[in-house]
Amino acid sequence: MPLISVALIFGGKSAEHEISIISAKSIAANISTQRYRVVPVYITCDGVWLSEGIARDILNLDLSALLRASSQAAVSSTLNDMVQQARQKPFDFDFKAAGIDVAFIALHGSYGEDGRIQGFLDTCGIPYTGCGVLASSLTMDKALTKLCAADAGLVVAPSITLFSADYHADPEAAHKEIEKQFEYPFFVKPANLGSSVGISKVHSTEALPHALESACSLDSKVLVEKAITGREIEVAILGNEQPQASICGEIEPGGDFYDYEDKYMHNAAKLFIPARIPDDLQKEVQSAALKTFKALGCKGMSRVDFFVDENSRNIVLNEVNTIPGFTDISMFPRLMEATGISFSELVERLIQLAQENSKTFNSIGL
Repeated sequence: MPLISVALIFGGKSAEHEISIISAKSIAANISTQRYRVVPVYITCDGVWLSEGIARDILNLDLSALLRASSQAAVSSTLNDMVQQARQKPFDFDFKAAGIDVAFIALHGSYGEDGRIQGFLDTCGIPYTGCGVLASSLTMDKALTKLCAADAGLVVAPSITLFSADYHADPEAAHKEIEKQFEYPFFVKPANLGSSVGISKVHSTEALPHALESACSLDSKVLVEKAITGREIEVAILGNEQPQASICGEIEPGGDFYDYEDKYMHNAAKLFIPARIPDDLQKEVQSAALKTFKALGCKGMSRVDFFVDENSRNIVLNEVNTIPGFTDISMFPRLMEATGISFSELVERLIQLAQENSKTFNSIGL
């Protein structure tokens, strides 16, 4: 039987470029060479597609160690140096001619997790892992996710949405409106980024302008959200029409909240699998995660994050990640492993789900 050709797409134009490389490296290490031929496809920070030697070289970098030992700027410089010679030979965009059977998307954030690459692959007729265009673009926008989830009966944190252009036109008016509606502390978040990039927990009037400027510099839309008291609980979801929920995992941040540096550089957070909540409450959280997955039209996989107060039993949706991290410290593969699905089996299942979903997609003429 011939090998199935899998295009492993990673890198990309988002602020999560380096994390995407680390995820792809873990995925490549867990794909069966008995069944699959992996074709690495690397997208540079400015959108140039590269394959063959340079993509494999980047995939083989130990970026986890580099991030812990150096700054993100230094890591970016290393990557830029590596691609300079290869930029003159961009990857052939004809996936069919390249013999690609399925794409494994390991892109995080903008241009990868937001429906754009999914639409491109749909147009090319290539099956791909994870959610389709609509669910990907919807869940990438934290503000729209909250609106749709609330309409489906899920509990979300009180929030307001600001547009960066409006904020820059009248910062003082925005400051007054925010302080009128929220008590400190509260969160300021770019609406369309992941890995906690650009998120600030604001404790005072003096810190508010900097938090807003930072978020507005990264996105055209910003979410200001009430800080919710409770444990940070995450659930991994796997499947298409009949998805399954993992056991619950819990994150105890090493700092004020679980930010980018805590996730990928300092590694100071504590992870608890299973989460430190009663079994009956865990079942309620799993049910809420499945309800969220279905309500937002997700397919393949997602990680659904909540704030859970075991005393009041409040279960508040935080966010949905349709392409969660696949690094060695990422919760999604760890939760699936604790539920009985190894990393290699998870990769296999995701490829199978991609092909299964593609057949359904094509059979109804979409």
